[in-house]
Amino acid sequence: MKKLLLSLAMLPLMAIAGNVKSPNGNIELKFSVNKEGRPVYEMTYKGREVIKPSFLGLELAKDKHASAGLKETDLMDGFSIKDEKTSEFDETWQPVWGETKNIRNHYNELTVTLQQQQRREMTIRFRVYDDGIGFRYEFPQQANLNYFLIKEEHTEFAMAGDHTAWWLPGDYDTQEQETQECKLSEIREKMKTAVNWSNSSVAVFSPTGVQTSLQMKSNDGLYINIHEAACLDYATMHLELVDAETKALTTQLGGGSNAYTPNPTPSAYPLPKPMTFVSHLTPDATGLKGCMQTPCSTPWRTVMVSDDARDMLSNNLILNLNEPCKIEDTSWIHPTKYCGVWWEMIVGRGNWHYTNEFPSIQLDKIDWTKVKPNGTHCANNETVKRYIDFAAKNGLDEVLVEGWNVGWEDWANMWKRDVFDFVTPYPDFDIKMLNDYAHSKGVKILMHHETSSSTQNYERHIKEAYELMNKYGYDAVKTGYVGDIIPRGDHHYSQSMNNHYLYVIKEAAKHHIMVNSHEATRPTGLCRTYPNLVGGESARGTEYEAFGGSRPDHTCILPFTRLQGGPMDYTPGIFETQLSTWSKNTSWVRTTLCGQLALYLTMYSPLQMAADLPENYERPDLAPAFQFIRDVACDWDDSKYLEAEPADYITVARKAKGTDNWFVGGKCDENGHKTTIKLDFLNKGKKYECTIYADAKDAHYEKNPKAFTITKRVVKQGDVLKINEAPGGGFAVSLMAK
Repeated sequence: MKKLLLSLAMLPLMAIAGNVKSPNGNIELKFSVNKEGRPVYEMTYKGREVIKPSFLGLELAKDKHASAGLKETDLMDGFSIKDEKTSEFDETWQPVWGETKNIRNHYNELTVTLQQQQRREMTIRFRVYDDGIGFRYEFPQQANLNYFLIKEEHTEFAMAGDHTAWWLPGDYDTQEQETQECKLSEIREKMKTAVNWSNSSVAVFSPTGVQTSLQMKSNDGLYINIHEAACLDYATMHLELVDAETKALTTQLGGGSNAYTPNPTPSAYPLPKPMTFVSHLTPDATGLKGCMQTPCSTPWRTVMVSDDARDMLSNNLILNLNEPCKIEDTSWIHPTKYCGVWWEMIVGRGNWHYTNEFPSIQLDKIDWTKVKPNGTHCANNETVKRYIDFAAKNGLDEVLVEGWNVGWEDWANMWKRDVFDFVTPYPDFDIKMLNDYAHSKGVKILMHHETSSSTQNYERHIKEAYELMNKYGYDAVKTGYVGDIIPRGDHHYSQSMNNHYLYVIKEAAKHHIMVNSHEATRPTGLCRTYPNLVGGESARGTEYEAFGGSRPDHTCILPFTRLQGGPMDYTPGIFETQLSTWSKNTSWVRTTLCGQLALYLTMYSPLQMAADLPENYERPDLAPAFQFIRDVACDWDDSKYLEAEPADYITVARKAKGTDNWFVGGKCDENGHKTTIKLDFLNKGKKYECTIYADAKDAHYEKNPKAFTITKRVVKQGDVLKINEAPGGGFAVSLMAK
């Protein structure tokens, strides 16, 4: 009789359900286990479908070290509910830096413990906020599930309609693509032309694969965003859309050599209905998606929703799902405004490398004092001192110098492993003299470590590199991961690479060093836990304006997508948008000058660069606009998104940390925009010196990009500003309390 009761208890039960609502009741999450024992969830917003019933689970791979003939059982079906709990949580916490001084973390939680007939347990934890949900898989330590390998995660997001989407091609190695806009049903058709095949590393995996953060808008006006939070010791998630043609077999994209095969659900688990996204993890060099040991958990899968686009930009769900700060003393972490030796190399007027003598180099076999310089190396003493002087004169904190260290002659060739040592400067870069000179001017130099994706080499040298930084007073490093990953065959967004990026952040924290990572995995809110991660790239930045340009709406999309997980080092502030005026580069920047000023507010980051050349900022016709870059803050007590629409326009007002000063910025697409700003957010009874940097009447991002006006007036709470933004333009306003 005991055996019979035990068997009955282990059978999957039908339609055992739980549900939980957001604190304000607008969002409802329902959970159930179907008759096959498959976990199912669904989500509504104000009674409207956001996520239709969708399956959850993980497909496991057989461990080659396991006993012969042993078949690994997937964590997909055969579950019954062992336990179900609900709870509420409400706190307010203060970030080390951020868009606001205080962040409220308020949610209702549903925790469901599932059990398979094999006596294995898996917990699914849902947190339901007023502006979205987060959920993850958790695996307690247990005898029947200790070590396991992930073949694929099968988290589904069944869409309620053929939404408009703003998306990037799914890729294991790069986000440096231009965002596409189309209906979900049109993604497959647009994929061939969506891929930037010329990037240094491209690994597209599916004709309907897209990256997160994925922004959508439904026909009835719901804004929906899918992303992930707290991606630790796990592979980065992409999404694969099941559309009407998903069952087609292997296809080849034109324009490159990358073939891809759709990732079909195993035959035991039928393909979901069209318009469903299924999670697709980045593989490692073996093709596996993850190696896990219990107790462990996955990152949070997030769905944000609102009927107001502004709520997508002010949403703190990603940060809230990360752990609190783990750095005990954060006094050394500070928002930073900088300039640097960078743009002239990007545009092509100078070089990172020192000599043209060698087709290839081995660092330990060259006497650099006897090498003939090429005369175009930019990171030299004279140039760097010029930037230091400019920074000191204009109140900039630091100067980035790229190309200071030996090894750039063949850094990007042949998957070279031993490329840099990160401590040896070129002969024309006197590291001690330049640091002494910078410190005498109240300026620091910002270190640059381009790893060329040789992670083993960087980890081997990182201790000495950070000790060198400590010796000379560097407190921030820009890391880079250009090219294919070494160890060969791995990808930028795999589990092992995500562990590497975190290792760098942790090691940097031990040395009181802030990190600005480029070409790394897209952020998932880890800057809350490790606030020395002050910035990153992980998207198509300003450098692409020198490589052919980006559409004017590009920066009206990124805050809805890339910036959801953390701040971006976009490198704004290009005043001379026509590059041929000072170089042989025929490309041009597709914004107006005032559109560039707006980016300091609309593209939030505590790390902001004045990216143009000092001589362009000092030109009499452009210099007056540089005052805004001097004045604008990098850290904020409050932020208010005044208007927003993906790919069209964004207007935001921000209050500088510890002051009564406000700054307002607006950026628009190629159609231009008229904005009306009600100054209701100003302090009552105070007067403000208002300076408006606006596009001139005849300004246009193509025809007249540098035309701007500056007007001044005194304003108070309740006053109204009406500003016209030119096509591809924008505006910036400083409001200084009197």
